[in-house]
Amino acid sequence: MNDLQNINVIAIEQAVAAPYASGRLASAGARVIKVEKYEGDFARGYDVLAKGQSAYFVWLNHGKESIALDLKSGADLTILRKMVSSADVLIQNFAPGVMSRLGLPLDGLRSEYPSLITCSISGYGEEGPWRDQKAYDLLIQAESGLAAINGTEHGPARVGVSVCDIAAGMSAHAAILQALFARERDPERKGRGISVSLFHAMADWMNVPMMQHHYGGKTPGRQGLKHPTIAPYGVFECADEKPLLISIQNEAEWHRLCVALGKPELPAQSGFQTNVERLENRNAVDGFVDAAFGAHTREQMIEILDKARIAYGRLSDLDDLVAHPQNNWVSVDTGEGEISILSPAAIVTGETPTYGRVPDLNEHGERLRREFG
Repeated sequence: MNDLQNINVIAIEQAVAAPYASGRLASAGARVIKVEKYEGDFARGYDVLAKGQSAYFVWLNHGKESIALDLKSGADLTILRKMVSSADVLIQNFAPGVMSRLGLPLDGLRSEYPSLITCSISGYGEEGPWRDQKAYDLLIQAESGLAAINGTEHGPARVGVSVCDIAAGMSAHAAILQALFARERDPERKGRGISVSLFHAMADWMNVPMMQHHYGGKTPGRQGLKHPTIAPYGVFECADEKPLLISIQNEAEWHRLCVALGKPELPAQSGFQTNVERLENRNAVDGFVDAAFGAHTREQMIEILDKARIAYGRLSDLDDLVAHPQNNWVSVDTGEGEISILSPAAIVTGETPTYGRVPDLNEHGERLRREFG
C-alpha cells in the first residue's frame, strides 16, 4: 500500500521504539531515510538469527534507505540539515538536548520549516528530573510498575518481548499519523512537535492496576497465568496433561460454563454468585474447574467449551505459533534471501502488503549524498 507516498521521513534512530514508528510509516509507502552512525544501528548486532541478520532489525527496518553520517562532522551535519529541509517528518531518539547541542534544536527546525512534524522518543521524556536517566526496555518494565504485577508468586518476570519499546513506537506512530492528518486539514499546513517516552507509554498502559491500587485499595498481585480481578480466568490442566486457558467475562458465561461442566446449580450458591464473590472464593472456584478439566482430554474440553460458547486458548509454544492456522505471513528480502514474518495486525480488505528490502548499513549513502550534498 502507498497511502503515505510522497511523505518524506528522516529517522535518526536506533534500537526498537523509533524504528518501530518509522517502519510502520515505510510500510505505508512513506520514503524513510534511516540515519545511522558509521558503526550502524546497534540493533543490527542483537543476533544473527534471521538469515544472518538481527531478528529485531529485519522486523523493524525493511523498506528504508540507509545512510551513515557522523553528526560531529560539519559536512555530514549539512547533509542532514538539507534532508530535514525537504522532510515532512523528523523522528529522533537521541537523549534529550542532543539535537540542540548539534545545532539542530527541534523548535528551531519547526520555526524554519513550519510544515515539519518532529517526534522525539526518549526514556523518560524531554522534561522532568529524570529526563537524563538512561533507559532500556527491561529497566522501564521495572520503573513503570509492570514488573510488580507480572510474574508469579515466586517473583517478578520480564515480559518476553520489548513491550515498553513497542508501546512507545506505537504511540509515536499514532501521534505522527494524527499530526499528518491535522496538517492536511490546516490550510497553512502547520507541523507540530511530538514527544514520546518509554516510561509514559507504559505508564499509560498501567492505568487500570494504578487505579485499582490507588483509588480502590486493591493491589493486583502477580498471578502468573491467572487474572488479577476475574475468576475463573486462567490455565487448567486436562486429563492428557495438556494445558487449556479459559476466560469468563460475565455472569451469563459463568452460568453456561457451570451447565457445561455438570453443575448448573453452582451459580446460585454463596461464594459463586458474582465475580467479586468468586475472587474471594477463588480456590474453590478454580478447584471446581480444575476437577472438571482433569476428567477430559484437551480436545474433549475444547468440544465442550465450543458448544457452551466459552472463550478458551491453548498454551502455545513457538512451534505452535509458527504452525498456527490463523497466521498471516508477509515476505521480506533480507539481502541474504527471503524471510517470512508475521504480518501487522491491521488487514485492509482486498490489499496484500508488500515490503521493501532490509537495507545494508549505508547502502544508499552515496546516492543520498549526491541528492542532498
